[in-house]
Amino acid sequence: MLKRQSSLESVNHDFTWRIPEFYNLGVDICDKWASQWPERTAIIDVASNGSHRKVSFGELQVRSNQLAHALTELDICPAEKGRGIGDRVGVLLPQCAETAITHIAVTKMGCISIPLFTLFGEQALLHRLNDSAAKAVITNRDGADKIARIRHQLPELKIVISTEDGGEGALDFGAVCLACPVEFTAARTRAEDPAILIYTSGTTGDPKGALHAHRVLLGHLPGVEISHNFLPEAGDLFWTPADWAWIGGLLDVLMPALHHGIAVVARRFEKFDAQAAFDLIKTLGVNNAFLPPTAIKLMKQLPDLEQHRVVLRSVGSGGESLGSELLEWGRQAFGTTINEFYGQTECNMVISACAALEPPVPGSMGRSVPGHEVQIIDPHTGRIQPAGVEGTIAVKSPDPVMFLRYWNNPVATEEKFITGSDGRWLLTGDRGICDSSGLFYFVGRDDDVISSAGYRIGPAEIENCLIAHDAVQLAGVVGKPDPLRGEVVAAFIRLNDGFSPSDQLASDIASFVKSRLAAHEYPRVIRFIDDMPMTTTGKIIRRALRERVSTGAEGE
Repeated sequence: MLKRQSSLESVNHDFTWRIPEFYNLGVDICDKWASQWPERTAIIDVASNGSHRKVSFGELQVRSNQLAHALTELDICPAEKGRGIGDRVGVLLPQCAETAITHIAVTKMGCISIPLFTLFGEQALLHRLNDSAAKAVITNRDGADKIARIRHQLPELKIVISTEDGGEGALDFGAVCLACPVEFTAARTRAEDPAILIYTSGTTGDPKGALHAHRVLLGHLPGVEISHNFLPEAGDLFWTPADWAWIGGLLDVLMPALHHGIAVVARRFEKFDAQAAFDLIKTLGVNNAFLPPTAIKLMKQLPDLEQHRVVLRSVGSGGESLGSELLEWGRQAFGTTINEFYGQTECNMVISACAALEPPVPGSMGRSVPGHEVQIIDPHTGRIQPAGVEGTIAVKSPDPVMFLRYWNNPVATEEKFITGSDGRWLLTGDRGICDSSGLFYFVGRDDDVISSAGYRIGPAEIENCLIAHDAVQLAGVVGKPDPLRGEVVAAFIRLNDGFSPSDQLASDIASFVKSRLAAHEYPRVIRFIDDMPMTTTGKIIRRALRERVSTGAEGE
């Protein structure tokens, strides 16, 4: 959607949304290309042993059409004309061609796909499948076995299909599709019709299902294009270690790449391996990558950067601020400047840096992406805050990338928005600042901000400083109640190999932060732990760390 220009002002001036009344996501990312260049590579599917095969857009079309017919014959139904909502189909698969095929088939049918993470336990699956009233699940052998153990608690689930042999109570993917026609007439969906139900990571409370319309992909395009230095260009090849079950993998990489006819590498490591990540990039010639901050930090820990160095055209990262040290290492390691971006499941890719337009400012997330109005507002009044004043990061509604509503939760949906004198705003729940030049700075979640001796301290900056210390592998920072200061900064640290916990090391780390940041920001409490609590997307769960502080179970 973006035209390459020499300045962001020019890009904004020339930008207009192009959202048609009728639009089908599955047709866009598959059939559009298959009808013109069926042999064009869509996915490079990499096995755990390193072997790979190329899957064309033509194959995606044929196989998704057959699956759509199979699901229709199994009584999976789209919305009735003018009313109702399409059946929900869970997609419990790792990065692989069948994951893309299933999302394409379900959306072409006019039904709703539910991305599900393969490492979810039974309780996580039970909540999502029951809450969504999913009627079918496409999975593999391991997923089918998990679902078999909870199926008696899922009264709406009628069909489980496995892409692999075995799996208790599951139909065989290949067998149900084998005799089905290779042509399928896609539903004539409107851009506003529901297409994807993706659950938040659930760091607080039960995960909520964010219901997205077909237009959500179009809404993502400006943010993806600008964070990857004006995607697409000849030679682009996309990969992310982020699972396609999350919005970062699905709608920041897989679907936008296929929209642009760019091939996507399908390879998610069971446990992220920094060496294997570098090897994959080199072997396949990956040119564009979305790397979550945790992945970058782990890659940085490899010794001898010279032997790992690669050259990519673009690297995007989001989820937390990287800081100047990681940005500089990224330039050396990847041969390009990492573009940080910001968003959330309900409203993604609305702020981004773009090194092709201007050098990034360490600590800043970048500027509002063309097409999105982002402001810092007072969450109680809905008023836009002056430059430099902290408030809640908010996005003007309506917006093509914005979710339709929370599934089965009208109260939470209403609480997500506020109407002020400047219009209706989606509240992200994140605290931030916007300076006079339009750059946004992340401060922290509303409940993550530490208030100490009159200072409001965001944990991200301290965590970034901590991981620059040679001994620190991962760090999570929260506030600990203090009778004098209100709160003091408490740091939970997982050490690198070769370092052992000691009072001397704790003192050294505290001094390291004090000298690099500020006297009021250094951690007065340091606890060394082995089991850093993290979400499945690689974010530190600060809530769990706060619980350790409140119960006194802080570790040693």
